[in-house]
Amino acid sequence: MSLISSLYAGQTGLDTSSTELQVIGDNIANSNTIGFKQSRAAFEDLLAQNMIGGSNVGGGLGSRLQSVQQLLTQGSITNTGNATDLALQGNGFFVVKGPAGEYLTRNGQFTEDKSGNLVNLDGMDVQGFTADATGKLSGTMGNLNVGNATSLPNPTSNVTLKANLQEDATVPAAWDPANAAATSNFSASTQVYDAAGKEHESQVYFRKSGSGTWEWHAMTDGGGVAGGTAGTPSEIGAGTLTFDSSGKLSAETQASSFTPAGSTAAQPINFNFGDPTGTAGGTGVAGITQFASASAISFASQDGFGAGDLSGIAVDATGTVTGTFTNGESRTLGAVAVATVPAPDQLQRQSGNLYQITPGAGQMSVGVAGEGGRGSVVAGALEQSNVDLAGQFVEMISAQRNFQANSRTVTTADSLLQELMQMKR
Repeated sequence: MSLISSLYAGQTGLDTSSTELQVIGDNIANSNTIGFKQSRAAFEDLLAQNMIGGSNVGGGLGSRLQSVQQLLTQGSITNTGNATDLALQGNGFFVVKGPAGEYLTRNGQFTEDKSGNLVNLDGMDVQGFTADATGKLSGTMGNLNVGNATSLPNPTSNVTLKANLQEDATVPAAWDPANAAATSNFSASTQVYDAAGKEHESQVYFRKSGSGTWEWHAMTDGGGVAGGTAGTPSEIGAGTLTFDSSGKLSAETQASSFTPAGSTAAQPINFNFGDPTGTAGGTGVAGITQFASASAISFASQDGFGAGDLSGIAVDATGTVTGTFTNGESRTLGAVAVATVPAPDQLQRQSGNLYQITPGAGQMSVGVAGEGGRGSVVAGALEQSNVDLAGQFVEMISAQRNFQANSRTVTTADSLLQELMQMKR
């Protein structure tokens, strides 16, 4: 190989060493960048082929950059306590969408914008699967709104009471709605909600009418009932209870008559007092009983609730976002999409911790976390950079020594050329 070729070979070594230092510098600069994946420079040799005389072996011409390879190993997970910070443990990428299209990222620093959409810190929309009012996820990926949800009211359709009515209680005077406390033996309070989500305080009075027989009356303030008068109790349900000699509920009757104020249609309410022995499989002790002990309520519930505003969100390992509301209800708001590609190291790196899909990376497959080989989501945490600083410093020293060695090749070839030029003197 000629001295001129030695100069050019040394130059290629200087170029490759400089490129390696650039890659190392980029890794070190992003050692604290969330979701960053370090790269490494890969080089290949250059050969000069000599086809004269049947030989195909030539001298080396130095080296050149073959590729800058991304190392997509897992970074460490650090808890942040911020509910919208998400990390991926395992394979996959989050999907974000901006004006230029969709991108992939491992950076889960997300927040809510003014419309309640989940976005990254650059304002790009996080993609996911939305849910309907019942919490059922759709199969179509789109923007994920997690901050603008409300919980619609649910009218009461069932009231459940469990209590004991004292078996030897005396029979009071005839039932008088205007003097309910004095004409009943025991009462239990509950709430009912109408279709608009308005709460109505209700009192269920139990009056002994004979041996083993009771009547009950559900009352509420007339101001909340169609045709009622505020301050005057109105009956919204009534019926009878029959017990056998052992105190078990054997039969019951009931009628509902609740029509909320402002409504033209009645709202049926079923008062569940247990499973009478007169019905198939009834035990007679699952609700109201008549034993010798004092009358007492042990359980009261109803299935209605008023409207509620979103008070918080939580994300589970599958990326499912659950909202909790001020009315005590909770429901699924959506799920964060997780994408995989067959060759993730062939993704094209973009600024802003983003990756763009290339033909070499393959077709993107989108689903929920934990399925199809996708990793799990860790909420309230972030994935740190996978840069190993100690390893990068060692690589830096090696690149520095390589640069120095190649510079020696250049200076040595230059010295020999100077000697050659002086031979004619």
